[in-house]
Amino acid sequence: MELGLYLHYGPALVSGFAVTILCWIAGSLGGMVVGFAIASLQHWAGRPVRWLLQAYIEIIRGTPFMIQLFILYYGGPYVGVVLGPVEAGILSFVVYGSPYFSEIFRSGFESIPKGQIEAARCVGLGEGSIVRRIILPQMLVLITAPLTNFVIILSKETAILSVVTVPELLYQTQTMAAETFTYIEPYVALSLFYWLMVVATTWLGAKVEARVTRHLRRA
Repeated sequence: MELGLYLHYGPALVSGFAVTILCWIAGSLGGMVVGFAIASLQHWAGRPVRWLLQAYIEIIRGTPFMIQLFILYYGGPYVGVVLGPVEAGILSFVVYGSPYFSEIFRSGFESIPKGQIEAARCVGLGEGSIVRRIILPQMLVLITAPLTNFVIILSKETAILSVVTVPELLYQTQTMAAETFTYIEPYVALSLFYWLMVVATTWLGAKVEARVTRHLRRA
């Protein structure tokens, strides 16, 4: 292995890693917010709204992420939506991730016994207080692991963004390989960066899970 290549291309790889982190974190957080909104509407909204949201979920989950990215980036200008590569990458992650996050949140909502919610209403708690004090604390125990797993999956999907010239990690790695005609060094670095992302996410997920389940351990 030519370690000198890392000194020459190190800044480009770190820059690509930073773009990968930006797209991954922004897209994951945006997908969680939209997914939570979808799950909430499915839980409390009327039947027509639930049908529309379910159709959205089925369409997005039934089509590949790359196709959605192409439609958003290349098809957007036809309807007046012109996005740069990074902006398109982040928005595509929000669109792609939101149905999966919504299903995770929906399963959390449905895991709460209806008797607890009815009892809370009987003592005069409003819907906001019911969500904040009863539903969220219990559902977080159940959904932390699935949320962590899907965020890890999204971290690996960032590699697809290179096809629309997002200067993320794989894009910089391919540039390094094309210019040096070496493949072991670039892809070893690529694997290491993705491994660090997975390890960091797993560690953070374990910390969050330990925090939301601490009362169970005491019991």
